[in-house]
This record gives sequence, C-alpha cells and structure tokens, in this order.
Amino acid sequence: MGTFEPVIEVSGLRKSFGKTEVLQGVDLRVERGTVFALLGPNGAGKTTIVSILSTLLVPDSGKVNICGHDVVREADAVRSRVSLTGQFASIDEGMSGRDNLAMIARLMGYSKKEAVVRANELLDAFDLTEAAGRPASAYSGGMRRRLDIAASLVVTPDLLFLDEPTTGLDPRSRNQVWDIVRTLVAQGTTVLLTTQYLEEADQLADRIAVIDHGKVIAEGTASALKASVGSGTVQVRLDKPEQRPEAERILSRTLGAEVRPDSDPAALSARVSDPGLAARALTELLQAGIPTTHFSLGQPSLDEVFLALTGRPAEEAAENGGGSI
Repeated sequence: MGTFEPVIEVSGLRKSFGKTEVLQGVDLRVERGTVFALLGPNGAGKTTIVSILSTLLVPDSGKVNICGHDVVREADAVRSRVSLTGQFASIDEGMSGRDNLAMIARLMGYSKKEAVVRANELLDAFDLTEAAGRPASAYSGGMRRRLDIAASLVVTPDLLFLDEPTTGLDPRSRNQVWDIVRTLVAQGTTVLLTTQYLEEADQLADRIAVIDHGKVIAEGTASALKASVGSGTVQVRLDKPEQRPEAERILSRTLGAEVRPDSDPAALSARVSDPGLAARALTELLQAGIPTTHFSLGQPSLDEVFLALTGRPAEEAAENGGGSI
C-alpha cells in the first residue's frame, strides 16, 4: 500500500461536450503507490476523466491537482510526472519493437547509445526480446499492448494512466498485463486504471470508484463495495443443465429473490440475506430431484455490486453504453 500521500486530488470536476454534461461534479483522491480503478460502462465518463487528468482536455470547472500541480495552470509540470497508455496502441507498426522504444527514448533526451540500452532493458522486462527486431505489425494483441506500456515507461513516471489496457486481449495476455501493473506499483509508480472488467478491478485495485452517467456513485475497496450490497450470494451449478428452468423457479420461490442465469448453462446465482434460506433452497432442489455439483453461499461479486448500484449487469452496460467518453 501507499504512504497516504495524494498523487491525484479532484474536486467538483465538470466537463460538457455541447449540451451533453459528461462529468457532473466528480471528486477523487488517489494515494501514492496504489492502483486506483475507475469502473463503469462505456460512456460513463472514465476516458474524459483520464484525458483531463493527463492534460489532454481542459475541465469546465473544478479543481484538479496531480502531484501537487494544477492541471490547467501547471500543465507542463504535470506532463513531466505522468504517462498515458490509451485504449489503442500508439506504436509505429512499421518499425520494430526495439526501434519504437529507442525512438521514444531519443525524443525523451537519451543519447543514441543510451536509447538502445534503455530499449533493450524494457524489451527484456516485458518479455519481448525475441521479437525485438520484428515489425510491430507482426506482434499479437498482447505483445502490442506490452510494447505500448513499455513505451509509456521509457522514463518511469510518478503516475501512469492505463485506459482500458486489456480490452480485446485473451486471458493469458490479460494476466501478463496484470503482472506488469503489479510490478510497477511495487516499484513505486501510482496507477490509475479504467476498465469495464470487474475481475480486473478486483484483482488489481487498492480502491475502486464506480462511475455512471458522469458521477461517482460508489467508492471504496473491493471488499467494502461488496459488503455494501448487504447480502450474500448463492452460487449453484446443476448436474443437468436442462433442469435449470425448474431450479430457477424453486430458488426464486424459496429465497424470495431474483435468480440470475449465468453464462454457464448449468449455473444460477441469487442474492440472499438469510443463510438459513440458502440451506432450505438446497433441500428443496434435492427433494425435487435436481442434483447439484456446486452450491455455495459467499460474498457478493463486483458484478452484483455493479448490478445493485446501476440497475443493470456490467456486461449489458458495456454492450449498450455507446462509445468511449
């Protein structure tokens, strides 16, 4: 964890595009040496917040300090302390991985020799040495994302913005990016992460702010947000998927709660406040001849937190949220 020294201080942040008010009075405080996640659907305002904090956009009103510097009056000072990796790779696909990094190092003031040394250090750190001489266009999605993050770290920033860093990546590549983030924070860099992936926020973030319609609607640790839902969650996996409709009716009647079919055709979940009802539900299923391979009562997931806060599942919010704002 960090030293409780704020790297980001935001109060009353507002931003409109035309008649659309994208940010409606956002307050944030991010401590040094932590991962802070902005979680929310497309269009919630996450990217607009990052653009303002990184000096790419000017706020309409509000106070925004980064590392003690005002983002409007001291924009140059802010830029010297931060780095940004956006949703889309900013590398030159016609150049090799090594040449991309060396070029950026030269732009940052390194000598030609120093630039190559720094490029090789980053290629090794990001497991890209074998592909160093190949054009970036030949890289996989995960390799491009690792190269893009490496480019953001030619000069190690105090604060790194990662805007949807794993969108479109396969699970293995996503885990590699997560490992990179953990290593950076262990070395002292503060990370502000925007994501639609609930698991990503759960895995990485020391604190999470849930953004919806331009407002922070909840903030805290993952555990605190889960506890705020005020109930446990029954997770059921059936032995026979074709029995799910009947199981859903039994669970709904016994628990007195909405039952949600999961993407797994044999799985169901429901929120429940009384553990005794969960035990009764299992008995009812068995008496109805519906065997289960898994039945558990545990803490709500971030997905259920998101549903409770926004009134819709995260998957639906991501699909229907529109373009990134």
